[in-house]
Amino acid sequence: MFDKIRNPILFQGTLTKKNYFEGWYYKQVSIDEKVSISFIPGVSLVKGDEHSFIQYIYVTLSEQNELVTKTGYIRYRLDEFNYQHKPFSVQIGDNTFTESFVSIQLKDEQVTIQGKLTLNDFQDIKRTVFSPSIMGGFAYIPKMECYHGVISMNHTLKGFLNINNQKIDFTMGKGYIEKDWGTSFPKEYTWIQSNHFKNPSTSLFFSVAHIPFHVITFKGFICALVVKDKEYRFATYNNSKISIKDQKSDTITIFLENKEAELTIKGTITTAGELIAPKEGIMTKVIKEGLSGEVEIFLKDKKSQTVYQDFSKLAGIEIVEP
Repeated sequence: MFDKIRNPILFQGTLTKKNYFEGWYYKQVSIDEKVSISFIPGVSLVKGDEHSFIQYIYVTLSEQNELVTKTGYIRYRLDEFNYQHKPFSVQIGDNTFTESFVSIQLKDEQVTIQGKLTLNDFQDIKRTVFSPSIMGGFAYIPKMECYHGVISMNHTLKGFLNINNQKIDFTMGKGYIEKDWGTSFPKEYTWIQSNHFKNPSTSLFFSVAHIPFHVITFKGFICALVVKDKEYRFATYNNSKISIKDQKSDTITIFLENKEAELTIKGTITTAGELIAPKEGIMTKVIKEGLSGEVEIFLKDKKSQTVYQDFSKLAGIEIVEP
């Protein structure tokens, strides 16, 4: 149990669970930043409709220099899902996802994707006994609606993907990995992620959500910002404060503060595609996600009295309202 908590990339469930989902999120961006593609392998364990799946979200520039987003949900039988812990791997059909590579053989009415990408050294978050994952001490609490893990804030890639008969070079491009598991996605949440800032060492993960917790509910948030190898953590569990302003269906401004620093995040969705999220384990909830959102960050370090400002135009953003 504790090995799984400390290593969220491992399969956290069992194939006998009911009303359960688990999904990994592998994001890749090409070196020229013209192609972004995320793969979401996972399982949905609902009586009568147990299956595995791979979702994708594919963003590219058209000949007219316009962003085009394609998404898809490819179903597989449950017995086509196989996993192992050491070394970690998840295999769904002819597709394999590990800590060192991904091998893809996908096809539907929109895309044909083939290829293999090597994943280089992961940038991990800070972990302690009391905070074994991005969820802090909440990682130890059983029967929460949704658990979250950040696997790699930033890593480089090597290899090619052949997408619709076009060979895309991802060598020296960037990757990011996270995952979710439980029964349902929150009914209301915002998620922002980018590791494509003007400063190439900067990476950001942020999430705020409506959290049912036994007989009460609360607004929980977690944020990790890495700047020049220093991680700033803002979270419900470390007494940080949050203020949300100007939230709309495609824009949001977030202010975070703790004794160490202040952080302002401004996010804007530019284009988005539809993905499927779980509700009571059933993959039926439609959400919208873009991989080419715009994010501006402004950080003030209280101890050093320094300020840092940066901008990304390759951010993953979801704003889900009830």
